[in-house]
Amino acid sequence: MKKRTAIVTGGTRGIGRGICELLKAEGYDVVAGYAGNEAAAAKFTEDTGIETHKWDVGDFDACQAAIAAISETHGHPTVLVNNAGITRDTTLKRMSYDDWMAVIQTNLTSVFNMCKGLWPHMLEEQFGRIVNISSVNGQAGQYGQVNYCAAKAGVIGMTKALAQEGAKFGITANTVAPGYVATDMVAAVPQNILDKIIATIPVGRLGDSSEIARAVWFLCREDSKFITGSTISINGGQHMY
Repeated sequence: MKKRTAIVTGGTRGIGRGICELLKAEGYDVVAGYAGNEAAAAKFTEDTGIETHKWDVGDFDACQAAIAAISETHGHPTVLVNNAGITRDTTLKRMSYDDWMAVIQTNLTSVFNMCKGLWPHMLEEQFGRIVNISSVNGQAGQYGQVNYCAAKAGVIGMTKALAQEGAKFGITANTVAPGYVATDMVAAVPQNILDKIIATIPVGRLGDSSEIARAVWFLCREDSKFITGSTISINGGQHMY
């Protein structure tokens, strides 16, 4: 396999970290993006040997600058995992416009920003692997998450359109929709609510980031070229359709 450069947004913790570690182990030149905690990012690099870059994925110009900087030192990335995401959970009655926009920008607009920046390089290479991380809640909905559910559902629709545009150029686009995984984001859910969520998962537990990472790696492989426009649900049986 030709050594490919991969960018993983939101790559320094949780699901993103699991993806970065597995892609590196499988021979990819991996760069992890992050938004905030510089000390945590430095520790991530110390632990994994994976380079990090800090930028706001919701900012179009910042994304283009990050892609240019990474391309200069690593060559043009042709593997992209859009994993960055945030929550601002509350009911619609209480949700502010800022709550709505923050989630839409980070979870959905970021996918456009990154794909737009890397698309010309993928066309030039006649190769690209885009994996967008959605959520079971983008498929099934969830109380108190109209912003998050809208963004994650949008990711699925966008991926299907990208798959059609990229198909004849060797570019695939797929979605992985995790259920509830043991990450910092899920750890922030109050325990009484988390217990109720776990009770709805047939396998009776939270997922592990490594279980999501294996699906992402599979979709990034060169020999996965006939898989495009698909959504792989990994949720312990919580939502089946």
